[in-house]
Amino acid sequence: MFTSDDYQAAAKSIRDRLTLQPQIGMVLGSGLGKLAEELSARTVIPYAEIPGWPPSTVHGHRGNLVIGRLEGQVAAVMQGRAHFYEGYSMPQVAFPIRVMKALGMHTVILTNAAGGINKAYQVGDLMLLEDHINLPGMVGANPLMGPNDEALGIRFVGLAQAYDRRLRERATLVAARLGIPLHSGVYCSLSGPAFETPAEIRMLRAWGADAVGMSTTHEALAARHGGMRVLAISGITNCAIDQVDSDLETNHEEVLEAGAVIVPRLTAILKDLLNDFPT
Repeated sequence: MFTSDDYQAAAKSIRDRLTLQPQIGMVLGSGLGKLAEELSARTVIPYAEIPGWPPSTVHGHRGNLVIGRLEGQVAAVMQGRAHFYEGYSMPQVAFPIRVMKALGMHTVILTNAAGGINKAYQVGDLMLLEDHINLPGMVGANPLMGPNDEALGIRFVGLAQAYDRRLRERATLVAARLGIPLHSGVYCSLSGPAFETPAEIRMLRAWGADAVGMSTTHEALAARHGGMRVLAISGITNCAIDQVDSDLETNHEEVLEAGAVIVPRLTAILKDLLNDFPT
């Protein structure tokens, strides 16, 4: 468990190295870290140099916090995240979001690599999260469990509008103007690290899930607890396998390879969105 003092200590270690005040936090998932290279006047801080910040151990996650300007906005961009399946506790997974809040950020943009459950989705597509199914959280692995620190947020958080409507509307308009297909759907998070069985995919589809991954919902929960606005976009890196007779098999390499298609599309949408960011 962490206290407000822990988040403030991490925030101070970051603030002491900055000349800019970030207002927007961004978390870049597997294969998506190149977006951080678009920032100007940037400061790069390895996670290992921030007190309490969990280092990422997954291939494709560089493990840096990059602060700089992007389309007129000052953003703090995470190149990779910590996952529950890496052995971290949920408070550790949510630690960076808490620190972003302590730094004064009002909005967080989450991205992830996800498997497409909706049969209309193809590799390379983008999906805007309108809602989620947080299976680890529903069964007890939740960053808000334990004593509530009123300095961080209220005890019981409503999630009927977990993902900010105005930000979703703006992202949809931007994608349409740029001619980039952007689905809107329900993301389901699992603990991982094993990919889903065909029976699990069929079950999740029946539940109404459009995409599945191993992150994001825990961060969204911590952000909403802290009163931050949340926008989240999944990059569909593989089509989930729903039949045991399939000759296909999901692997992490195809997840990273799909980034070559996803990153230019996601970068274009986010840059345009930031250029006229809803206040």
